[in-house]
Amino acid sequence: MFKRLAKAAVTAVLIAGLGACSNGGDVRDEGANHSAGVGQDSGKAAGERRPASADASVFGLRDEVRHRAALTTRAKRPHMTKKCTTATRRVKHTTSTGSGAKRRTRTWYSTEHSKSCKQVRSGTETYTRVVRREQWCVSLDDVSGDKNKDDVWYQVSRTTYDAAIGTDEHARMDFTPKDTGC
Repeated sequence: MFKRLAKAAVTAVLIAGLGACSNGGDVRDEGANHSAGVGQDSGKAAGERRPASADASVFGLRDEVRHRAALTTRAKRPHMTKKCTTATRRVKHTTSTGSGAKRRTRTWYSTEHSKSCKQVRSGTETYTRVVRREQWCVSLDDVSGDKNKDDVWYQVSRTTYDAAIGTDEHARMDFTPKDTGC
C-alpha cells in the first residue's frame, strides 16, 4: 500500500516538473498579416477567475498569442462497485373477532424481504486525468498606457483569442482576462 502511494507521489511530482519545463503543445504567433476588429468578452462563465485588480478590464498593444493544449495523463483509481445483500424476516400477524367466550384469534405468518446496498472497492480502473486545462493567452505591451509594462501575459476566452489572432501585432486591444500569466 505504501509503495503504491509513494510511486504515485513521485510520478505526480515528475509530471508537474516536466510540464513546467517543456513547451510541448504550445503554439505561438509572432504576428498576423491581416486586420480585423477586436471584440470584448461577453460576460463571465461560471468558475472563471478574474485578475486581482479592482478594474478587471485591461488594454494595451497586442504582442503575442499562445494556445496551450490540455495536458493529460493516464492514472489509476479504485474501482467501486455496488454490492447488495438480501435478508428475509418472518413476521407474525394476528387478528381477533368476537368478544368474551366467543372470541376467536387467527394467526398467520408472512416473510418480508429487504435489500441493502453499499459501494465496495473492487480492484482499480485506469482513467485520463487532466493535469492542465486548455488555455488561450494574449501578451500585451504598454499595459494600461504604461510604457514600461511590456510582455504581460493574460489568459483569455477563446473568442478573445480568436479576435487577437485577427489583429495586427501592436494593435490596441481592450478585453477582460480570465487570469494573469500563461
